[in-house]
Amino acid sequence: MIETDICIIGAGPVGLFAVFEAGLLKLRCHLVDVLPQVGGQLSEIYPKKPIYDIPGYPSVLAQELVDNLMEQIAPFNPTFTLGERADAIERQADGSFITTTSDGTKIQSKVICIAGGLGCFEPRKPVIENLEQFEGKGVSYMIKDPEVFRNKKVVLAGGGDSALDWTLYLADVASELSLVHRNSSFRGAPDSAEKVQALADQGKINLILNANLNKLNGNGVLQQVSILNKDKEEMLVDTDYLIPLFGLSPKLGPLENWGLEIENGALVVNTKDFQTNLEGIYAIGDINTYPGKLKLILSGFHEAALMSHGAYRYINPGKVLNLKYTTVNGVQGF
Repeated sequence: MIETDICIIGAGPVGLFAVFEAGLLKLRCHLVDVLPQVGGQLSEIYPKKPIYDIPGYPSVLAQELVDNLMEQIAPFNPTFTLGERADAIERQADGSFITTTSDGTKIQSKVICIAGGLGCFEPRKPVIENLEQFEGKGVSYMIKDPEVFRNKKVVLAGGGDSALDWTLYLADVASELSLVHRNSSFRGAPDSAEKVQALADQGKINLILNANLNKLNGNGVLQQVSILNKDKEEMLVDTDYLIPLFGLSPKLGPLENWGLEIENGALVVNTKDFQTNLEGIYAIGDINTYPGKLKLILSGFHEAALMSHGAYRYINPGKVLNLKYTTVNGVQGF
């Protein structure tokens, strides 16, 4: 059992900044995210996209912002459960909560803060008739541990940054690596695309363009991928793993069943401390809604600050909170 003050569901930029604001108040945080790394959409979907509305940064790359946030919260020693979905919450007799993940991990906390962005991300799956038959038996939608693919035959599919970046990484890990993309050009960073093409030219990977996944073959586990080119000609590729990287689709997921008030797919909160209709459960960032809501990262940062103060008062009823400033004390002064 993991014990903490605040269980933050969602490790995107707003959830990460909440660690900083809570840390200033001596509150410990544990973060849960279904993605295998921190950063939410910023890291998973557009890590190299510039962001222009972060105060003090005329322009900052999405991944750079995540890296800076991780550096900022490091002094407060947050802990993480990544690659697992928060499936259920249960209020205890003492008022605390136990959050249980899809892998059975249990986190006991005094309050819960939902910072899930647009919700629980689910992979966009290719349209293949027998796809589900091989899920967990060769078909995977995320790469948690690249070493799993050491000296294995791997087929990646996709044309964005994630597909390109993993192609570059796994080229030195897999025994055979193929990248399948339905177009002749990529959506990802030009520099990454050039490096992938160079690997193909050197014969280090098999680059299959203007083609689509067709069907999967195997006896209990995946053994072969059928691919059709633009002329509907079939190509058979022997493989141990197929990893479709077609992006993620946001959904509210299990929290729809937690008794929270939902309006237009978002959690209704007050604007005093961003508490939901359930006492002790807060929601910040794109997942919440209230009059005048702006779905901006900077708005989420503001919400994280007020949520942290609200959580402190909830955890420490009647205790006077003296607001300090980092410009005077510095982070270590807290």
